[in-house]
Amino acid sequence: MENQSAEERTFQYQDSLPSLPVPSLEESLKKYLESVKPFANEEEYKKTEEIVQKFQNGLGEKLHQKLLERAKRKRNWLEEWWQNVVYLEVRIPSQLNGNFAGIASHFEHYWPPKAGTALERGSISLWHNMNFWQLLRKEKVPVDKVGTTPLDMNQFRMLFNTCKVPGITRDSLRNYFRTEREGHSPSHIVVLCRGRVFVFDGMHKGCLITPPEILRQLTYIRNKCHSEPDGPGIAALTSEERTRWAKAREYLISLDPENLTILEKIQSSLMIYSMEDSSPHLTPEDYSQVTEMILIGDPTVRWGDKSYNLISFSNGLFGCNCDHSPFDAIVMVNISHYIDDKILENEGKWKGSEKVQDIPLPEELVFTVDEKILNGISHAKAQYFKQASDLQIVVYPFTSFGKKLTKKKRLHPDTFVQLALQLAYYRLHGRPGCCYETAMTRYFYHGRTETVRSCTAEAVRWCQSMQDPSTNLLERQRKMLQAFAKHNKMMQECSTGKGFDRHLLGLLLTAKEEGLPVPELFTDPLFSKSGGGGNFVLSTSLVGYLRIQGVMAPMVHNGYGFFYHIRDDRFVVACSAWKSCPETDAEKLVRLIFHAFHDMIQLMNSAHL
Repeated sequence: MENQSAEERTFQYQDSLPSLPVPSLEESLKKYLESVKPFANEEEYKKTEEIVQKFQNGLGEKLHQKLLERAKRKRNWLEEWWQNVVYLEVRIPSQLNGNFAGIASHFEHYWPPKAGTALERGSISLWHNMNFWQLLRKEKVPVDKVGTTPLDMNQFRMLFNTCKVPGITRDSLRNYFRTEREGHSPSHIVVLCRGRVFVFDGMHKGCLITPPEILRQLTYIRNKCHSEPDGPGIAALTSEERTRWAKAREYLISLDPENLTILEKIQSSLMIYSMEDSSPHLTPEDYSQVTEMILIGDPTVRWGDKSYNLISFSNGLFGCNCDHSPFDAIVMVNISHYIDDKILENEGKWKGSEKVQDIPLPEELVFTVDEKILNGISHAKAQYFKQASDLQIVVYPFTSFGKKLTKKKRLHPDTFVQLALQLAYYRLHGRPGCCYETAMTRYFYHGRTETVRSCTAEAVRWCQSMQDPSTNLLERQRKMLQAFAKHNKMMQECSTGKGFDRHLLGLLLTAKEEGLPVPELFTDPLFSKSGGGGNFVLSTSLVGYLRIQGVMAPMVHNGYGFFYHIRDDRFVVACSAWKSCPETDAEKLVRLIFHAFHDMIQLMNSAHL
């Protein structure tokens, strides 16, 4: 093997990363009290204050000590709990409610929508994906850093060869990925097309197969599926309620042991390639339809539990649909950017040899099914389409300005978007909206995320001033800058292990493990009213500063999912809401956010007059 001592290896800092800290109890409770203020009248706040005080001096301190003991034993005291409570024990269908999806940005340059291009483009995209897999295997993917500080890279191990497996009360995660130093990693790709399942190896004689060779495999599968009857669409079962899918899976295995072999082949595969027949609409002003199709398209051609489904459409557009339990979107952003750069670099073409070796044709994986399974598939599809049709998704670019101008005005671009969202929600609904913004905690061993509660008292005071005609511009600007300062401080604290939401979750789960009743802090109405326990009306995340965009369903029925990326000259935003909720409207909210962008820049322009 080549000598890599001079080069940094992808996972080389894993053993030296600091453990996830437990913040101070007093600090966490102080921050929690601050966060509930916008949602309480004086009387409610006083009551919560008393509950917090009592908790801090009594049970809270005991639980905190137990948590500190746990943190001594584990490098990341949260990891296993987070995995189980937030993802694996949840029983609602995860494909629609928990998966994240995003459109590949190749359409902006060499790959605009064009009929008849899907197979050729797909073979190039798959090849770049396989190259990234190989770079990870060789540990040549650069370590993410902030300045010179390395970040945790563990989530990158979960990108390929990973799958969630349903359980009756709790799912489990299977990861088959190994670096070259560690041993063998499965290299087969599973292709789903028209309800059928195919597999081919991405390696031949120790090397990756090339785009012309992949094209031969994809063409063979497509021609076969388009000239023969559709398959049963077993993949649709992955979109079911989790316990129901677990039982269906057990039954499927009992029908024929070969079914288990097929399931394991799908689970261990490098990734899933999903062939959609549709050609979604896309314009430079509106990415809504294609994004919607990636998140809620045909359930028979995506394996909802797989860490990575690469979705291809007939008109040469692409996207990804990913189970959220093994990793956060930052991993997908990283590989998507890598692939988009490679496609740009090569002008959307394959510039290597056209020679096609004599490699084995794809193998079809045929499940043994009976009436019961077929009925289960019909039920799964029906409930999936019912819920999918209720989801409203809008994705628009705002192109009047972007990061360049906000930075010139000395406004942090991410905070700029978050405060615009607060103002838009306030204008649409006439009240503050409790909000979850993701902060990443990858400075720490196996760190994932912390919650930034963007709806601060400062943000609300500023929103009120914007709606009060008697407040002058200078006063509005002053309040806005106070809200900016508060948000920036919170983001900094949350990223460095000084947030409070994960700490509170740890205290709650410690109580459960000790067999104690749920502390009053968590049953107090203000806890959920301010977003606690997964009740945030606004569930938001910055997708980054590259060309990559994503979307998820809202966290609650009367809420919104709001995801955005920031470039020099634009903000691209995606917003989701449930149509069956009469009070939410993603379209209206996004229009008001764009309006707020203009108002905020205007404040910075005119306040000095």
